[in-house]
Amino acid sequence: MFKRLSILFVGLALTAACSARPADDASAATYTDGQQYVATTTPARLDSKDGKVEVVEVFSYGCVHCAHYEEYAEKLQKELPKGVVFHAVPAAFNDAWLPYAQAYYAARALKVAPASHAALFKAIHIDHYPLRTIEELADWYKANYAVDPAKFIAAAKSDAVKKRILEDTKLIQGWGIDGTPTIVVNGKYRSNQIKNFDELNGVAKYLTDKELKGNK
Repeated sequence: MFKRLSILFVGLALTAACSARPADDASAATYTDGQQYVATTTPARLDSKDGKVEVVEVFSYGCVHCAHYEEYAEKLQKELPKGVVFHAVPAAFNDAWLPYAQAYYAARALKVAPASHAALFKAIHIDHYPLRTIEELADWYKANYAVDPAKFIAAAKSDAVKKRILEDTKLIQGWGIDGTPTIVVNGKYRSNQIKNFDELNGVAKYLTDKELKGNK
C-alpha cells in the first residue's frame, strides 16, 4: 500500500496498486456487472461538454503493468468506433507517482506528449533509467526531445498542472479507483476484476457499445 500524496490528498483515502496483468488466456469472456466491471461510485465524465462517448485509461508511468498495457491501449484506441474519444489520466496516488503525473501534463503543454508517451514507459521499466524526480525527467525529455529543462520543470510545477492533478484526483476517487491500469467509460462504469489485458480491452469495447446503444 502506497503512502498518500501529502500535497493533494488531504482527507482522501486512495491507495494505489497495479491491477491488470498481461494476457495469459485470450479466450472469449462474458462480461458481468459486479465482476469484470462495476458502476462508478460517483458517476462523472472527464469532459462534461463533449457529448461523445469517452473511454478513459487511468494509468501511471510508475506502474509496470501500465507499461505492459501500453501496446494494448494503443490497439484499443484503433479499435474504438468512430466518434468515441479516448483520454489518458495519470494517477498521482502517492509522492512517488506525483512527478510522473506532472511530467505527463508538462509534455502535453510542450507538445511532445504523443511521441514521448510509450518511450517513457520503456525508459523506466525496460531500460531502467533512474527517472524518479521531476529534474531527472526533465533531463530525459531534454536528451530525447530537445526540451529545455527549465521550461519543462516550470510547466510541471505550474498552478495549471497542480489544479489539473487535483481535479484528476477527485475524479479518480469518485470513480472508486484504487489500482492501475483501469478503464472508465463515460464516467459511469469502470473495469473491475480483470484477468488480462485482452479482457480489459474487451470490457472497454463492451461498455462503449453499451453506451452507444443507450445514446440512440
